[in-house]
Amino acid sequence: MIAECEIKSAHVEMRVNTVWTIVLGFAADPLARWSWPDSNQYLSSMPEFVVACGGRAFENGTAYIAAGLRAAALWLPPGVQQDEPALDALMERSLRPEIAEDMACLRNGMAEHHPPEPHWYLPLIAADPNWAGQGLGSQLMQHALRRCDEEGVAAYLESSNPQNITLYRRHGFKIIGEIQHGSSPPLTPMLRLPT
Repeated sequence: MIAECEIKSAHVEMRVNTVWTIVLGFAADPLARWSWPDSNQYLSSMPEFVVACGGRAFENGTAYIAAGLRAAALWLPPGVQQDEPALDALMERSLRPEIAEDMACLRNGMAEHHPPEPHWYLPLIAADPNWAGQGLGSQLMQHALRRCDEEGVAAYLESSNPQNITLYRRHGFKIIGEIQHGSSPPLTPMLRLPT
């Protein structure tokens, strides 16, 4: 375990390196690799996916990094959405035709599970695999969840990896459903109410 480390907002100049930390951290993620099983396809598509899903966190000062750039979390504040047109374009261009309908159903399920009230959304959190399991994800979570509690606002995420559910539960998230279609791995929507 890494001792308490400094959590900082990643400024725009750190965007590229922050995105690559997340790309590395998702290299074995079940949903990411179902989407792009070929390593070249993954490496060419995933950075664009990270930016479309969470890139607006950089503009809002809610892209957080831990221990330099060993881990990162992209949080979208209430009222800030993912870049859906960019996601649509990426999916149309990069997905294998046989999974396109399954992915569309997953995305619809994600939209249906988002809380209707204002909430903080965590589309992406990851550690460089060299630093996974060192507590950096927990420190990133604690940092952001303090703000959620101060503001009295819920936090929401979808876990694309069943191995991460225990981490989220430790931080007060509760499972509110399952999203799965066709050949896709399951996505687990989770909600945390402010304390």
